[in-house]
Amino acid sequence: MASLTDPAVRALVEAPNHAVLSTVNQDGSIHGAVVWFSLESGELAVNSAEGRRWPRNLERDPRVTLVVLDPANPYAYAEIRGTAAGTRDDAEAHLDRLARRYLGEDTYRRRPGEVRRKYVITPLRVRYTDAS
Repeated sequence: MASLTDPAVRALVEAPNHAVLSTVNQDGSIHGAVVWFSLESGELAVNSAEGRRWPRNLERDPRVTLVVLDPANPYAYAEIRGTAAGTRDDAEAHLDRLARRYLGEDTYRRRPGEVRRKYVITPLRVRYTDAS
């Protein structure tokens, strides 16, 4: 089993690649969403506004899968399965760091009244595949 420190996995998660975050809906079906993410000080994190589908799913059931693809070779990817815990702490600053990473902008536009949450993912299983 791989880890976040394996060179191939680390290359994928350190680059500003997009990921697909999968959570469990209340009816047991899977919800997938394309997300920005970060790996900072060994901590894998995503960010969202409260009230959206996947954050509501994580508040109810913390199980999560994050799949990060290599855009140059989509057959090379990392799958991180684990649990996620949400917090408002650092959520606003985290969103701005994500905006710098993905957009090259210092701040990310917010909707009026929007409350952000940062979800830190604790990996339970990391898998790297290159089927090319």
